[in-house]
Amino acid sequence: MAKKREKYFDPYIFYTTITLVVIGIIMVFSSSYVQAKFKMNDAYYFLKRNVIYAFMGFFTMMFVSKINYRRLEKFIPLIGGITVLLLVAVLTPLGVSFNGAKRWLGIGGLTIMPSEIAKFASIIIVSKVIENKKDKIGSLVQGILPPLLVSTIFFALIVLQPDLSTAGTIIMTTFVMLFVAGMDFKYVYSMIGAGVGLLGIMIAIAPYRLKRLTSFLDPFKDPLGDGYQVIQSLYALGSGGLFGLGLGRSRQKFFYIPEPQNDFIFAIIGEELGYIGCIFLLLLFLFLIYRCIRVAINCPDTFSCMLVTGITSQIGIQVMINIAVATSSMPVTGMPLPFISYGGSSLIIFMAAIGIVLNISRYVKLDRS
Repeated sequence: MAKKREKYFDPYIFYTTITLVVIGIIMVFSSSYVQAKFKMNDAYYFLKRNVIYAFMGFFTMMFVSKINYRRLEKFIPLIGGITVLLLVAVLTPLGVSFNGAKRWLGIGGLTIMPSEIAKFASIIIVSKVIENKKDKIGSLVQGILPPLLVSTIFFALIVLQPDLSTAGTIIMTTFVMLFVAGMDFKYVYSMIGAGVGLLGIMIAIAPYRLKRLTSFLDPFKDPLGDGYQVIQSLYALGSGGLFGLGLGRSRQKFFYIPEPQNDFIFAIIGEELGYIGCIFLLLLFLFLIYRCIRVAINCPDTFSCMLVTGITSQIGIQVMINIAVATSSMPVTGMPLPFISYGGSSLIIFMAAIGIVLNISRYVKLDRS
């Protein structure tokens, strides 16, 4: 049973999220206006849409923050069913293809990305399953496999799009949730081994994934092909130096980095705002994660603890992957930077997830001074 509700949510989480979103709006415009003017004949094309998405995300976040998180339990079958239907629909003619992948769903004039919804639908469902199985979490069959089965269903449907990176974050987030819930260490090592083996198989059966891996190991072997984006990203980060070239003065956004407002926006941030700007952004993410962890530690029940743990893990994992790709520390994945990269589905869903954390923080005694 939840503790007495506090009047206010955690202001640090709220204002840090808003700060990240504002930085995202500024950097999306700065990185996109050149290509938007050329491709769309409107330099403000991405800015206008991103501002709309931000307002939609804000109102969604505030609305969700006022709803008792326990009410989510009643809608778990609906959340799971709708998410699975959307993921299946992507694989039908309703799915919208881009760069050889079917990850979007066209409904009327709207385009949504069901895999973004699946990230947090999985967290909600897995949180409830773990709460129901918390006394059996030491058992492989009764405690660990049930939540893994949930995330595996989403994993399989997303891999078919194909989108291995998003599918992988769902499994990794579930792993973190199980670990926090008290999973036995012998299963931790087994799951890591199984994950590495599965990744090897997924790479082996898809030639394009193997090409991405080899181009990551030496991007300059194919500077105009698979290594192109990473090389341009490194040029951008290197050009920025300590203090950057100045806001709006990136050179790599002039058609060197394709769609710089998306997956490689961190490279533009590094080029324009320098090492100092990158560190500031990382500190904001770290502070957000720290405050969320504070909430998770003090949660009144297992369900809320798992919700906050899952949401925090998803944000942290995605930030690490995006920055690792931009700095050539791992192969290109197509993973956006939360709150920063352009994309309506991602921004609205992540802000809604923060709304859940804000609501849970109302039931947690934290130092808000």
